[in-house]
Amino acid sequence: MERKADELVRAAEALYLDGSLFRGENPRSEHVRVPGGMFVFLLVPRHRCGYVLQVTCL
Repeated sequence: MERKADELVRAAEALYLDGSLFRGENPRSEHVRVPGGMFVFLLVPRHRCGYVLQVTCL
C-alpha cells in the first residue's frame, strides 16, 4: 500500500506543479484497490499534501 500511495503522490506532483497557487475545487477522495486491501486517499493541492484517510486489509 505504501508503494501505491507513493505513486499517487508523484502523480499529484506532476498534475499540480505548484499546489500553493491552485485555486480550483479540491479533488474528491479516491478509493484505491491494492493487492490485499484498499485505501481511501485525499489530495489537497493547496496544502501540497496527500492524506491516507482509511486503510482496509482483506
